[in-house]
Amino acid sequence: MQPASAQGSNSDTGRALKRYGPIAAIAVVALVVVGVIIFAGGDDAAAPVATDDTAAPETSGESETTDDTEATVADTSPDTADETAAPDTTADDADDADDATPTSDDEAAPESPLPDGVMSYSVAQDLGLDVDFGERCDTETGRVKVQTFYATECYAPYEGDNGGATARGVTDDTITIVWWLSQDQDPILEFITSAISNDDTNADDEATLRGMIEYYETYFETYGRSVELIVVEGSGIVNDEAAARADAVRIDEEFDPFMVWGGPSLTNAFAEELAARDIPCFSCGPGQNSEWYTDNAGLAYGITKGPDQLDLLVGEYIGNRLAGEPAIHAGDESMHETERVFGRIWLESSAASVTANERFEENAAANGFEIAESQSYALDPATLQESAATVIARMKEAGVTSVIFNGDPIAPRDFTNEATAQNYFPEWIVTGSVLVDTAAFSRTYDQEQWANAFGVSNLAARVDRTVDSSYAIYEWFQGEPPPAPDDIGVITPVPGTFYAFIQAAGPDLTDESFNEAAFRLEPSPRALTGSSLSWGTHGIWPDDLEPDYRGVDDVTEIWWDPTATGPDEIDRDGNGLWQYVDGGIRYKPGEIPSGPPKAFVTDGAVTIYSEPPPGESLPAYEPIR
Repeated sequence: MQPASAQGSNSDTGRALKRYGPIAAIAVVALVVVGVIIFAGGDDAAAPVATDDTAAPETSGESETTDDTEATVADTSPDTADETAAPDTTADDADDADDATPTSDDEAAPESPLPDGVMSYSVAQDLGLDVDFGERCDTETGRVKVQTFYATECYAPYEGDNGGATARGVTDDTITIVWWLSQDQDPILEFITSAISNDDTNADDEATLRGMIEYYETYFETYGRSVELIVVEGSGIVNDEAAARADAVRIDEEFDPFMVWGGPSLTNAFAEELAARDIPCFSCGPGQNSEWYTDNAGLAYGITKGPDQLDLLVGEYIGNRLAGEPAIHAGDESMHETERVFGRIWLESSAASVTANERFEENAAANGFEIAESQSYALDPATLQESAATVIARMKEAGVTSVIFNGDPIAPRDFTNEATAQNYFPEWIVTGSVLVDTAAFSRTYDQEQWANAFGVSNLAARVDRTVDSSYAIYEWFQGEPPPAPDDIGVITPVPGTFYAFIQAAGPDLTDESFNEAAFRLEPSPRALTGSSLSWGTHGIWPDDLEPDYRGVDDVTEIWWDPTATGPDEIDRDGNGLWQYVDGGIRYKPGEIPSGPPKAFVTDGAVTIYSEPPPGESLPAYEPIR
């Protein structure tokens, strides 16, 4: 999401944020510069202690534009710059590097942990090899010459036979990718995105993605192949199961791709049909539980957490920070002396969401609290207002002091308006559910209610988007702003991750080598302004949630400040911003501290960084064009 062009009319809405396509993935997608951040390297250090240096910069109506939800703070804690740097080397080491480029029969290959033909800077250093990493590599740092803290590790240019047609959709010089986009006029997505319409079109999105593909293929090693991108617009709306299956059948029979990016966001049918046809996909439907991904191993990947992963962290947060304590942040002062009574409002979109709710209640019990009132709702514009009246009445009758919200980003408008109408002012606990934790949407909710909102977010602390984000990277590389300035933050995470996996997979590209590469790569570095992502088995999640096919592993604590002023994620100045606790420090499972939440504590809280925080400064390079 981005620039001032976001002043689009409602008629633009259908084509505006429709590429929030896999809506379940947006919360993260809009969050991180995944195109660059993935596997930049670094140890998984413990979360840092916030300092005065992380205090929020002053903002005003004249604040600088900020980066997409994507470049906004990440879900993790920062290591120092040294900790995220590549293995130490010296200028002499760099000077000694010769032109030895690894090939499939490289003599060192048997000693390398990487596939034949793949050589990373760190492995070359470990093996004592002199390797020419080419003009894109800064041999003093071991990272590519990209103007971001999250620059990926250098991989050596490949010379040799890449094996040609190693898999379906793969030739010696192409990789066929289908990018699914929703219809220009999808009534459900129009309803969801009506509050934050922009004027980016499908054509703008495609041009932006193609521009980013040029960037990826300049700085990532692709072993002689380039992506052949095919754009397919959905034949039905995002919850139409029959249309979703028909789209998957068409993609298989007409295009025979290596992989699909994106898909209908409110039905599993598209992903299921692709999996049945052995076509891998990335963010091709709503987030699903771990069992689904393991049952379809290597055929579906996500960027954001799955519902079971997010619920685990929300349960940990509530159990460690809120349970058994009075509801001191409720708008109704009579609740301040009352031990918290929890209620949960959740979006019911499938049988899977019902199962997820049951698991959340089990998780709540394991964390020492219970749900006194659980109410679901359907994402139906015709019935939402009526549903809100009933749901709020039941929360009030049950004596709920703290409402846990897990749903879409438009419904809180109706729920908060109805709560005020019923003179009911509880705490609102946000859970990282898609886009609810963005300023763009939060400004549309009843502010008397939302002044009591706090909780956890997948999103990372925001940085001025013109400084460090996919928007900034596009402008740096192409020499001009992206054609889709408002949408670039949700366009780039999937292709950025894809290229990181391709680079690690090597010349013998197959579904299996792609999956092995995803699992082999270490978690991305911990930072304030970027989420830590990983796939595979790294001991981050409980055994029943690994291997992990979803990316983001951490959350940060946030609270809503209705008095803060500045730009939202699509550059509209106004009142109300999310405050990121302790500068945006992030927590993985098992790391959320016990004790009172730091909600509404201004000391150390950040709304928007005008420059990257300490330890995340940007290098300066000229782009390779």
